[in-house]
Amino acid sequence: MKYRNNGAIGALLDEYEKALKELHELLNTVSQQELTAIVDSNTKDPDCHSIQTILTHVVSSGYGYATTIRNSLGEQNEYIPKKELNTTAAYQKALQAMFAYNEKLFEDYPNIKMNENDTTKKILVSWGQRFDVDQLVEHAIVHILRHRRQIERFLQKLR
Repeated sequence: MKYRNNGAIGALLDEYEKALKELHELLNTVSQQELTAIVDSNTKDPDCHSIQTILTHVVSSGYGYATTIRNSLGEQNEYIPKKELNTTAAYQKALQAMFAYNEKLFEDYPNIKMNENDTTKKILVSWGQRFDVDQLVEHAIVHILRHRRQIERFLQKLR
């Protein structure tokens, strides 16, 4: 793996990319039938019925975190709507595009303030918590890890 050299931003992007690589490798093992199979019909969370709904959520959320940061910096971007895809290859491509969107954030703002101790200056996210940029990107990484694990567990049930 080639490491980025731009401090905390580089470390976060490296770990984000690593998490996505692990998900990508897992998706190489998922069949079309497994992608679309309803594994959890009891959950009230529509993002967690199948591997397909999980991946749709992961892609959308990845764009959402970067859009939220951009908007906190004064931009006025619309959130990219969820788009359900039909193959794991399409999701792999969408995940790569989503990561590129996140990389572009840090290319556009190379001197972005990563840490903020003043709670009133932290970014208010849609679910009501406040994060600084560092925390929100860390959350984005762990979000991928959590859903990769969820997909692994779904695959155990399906197989």
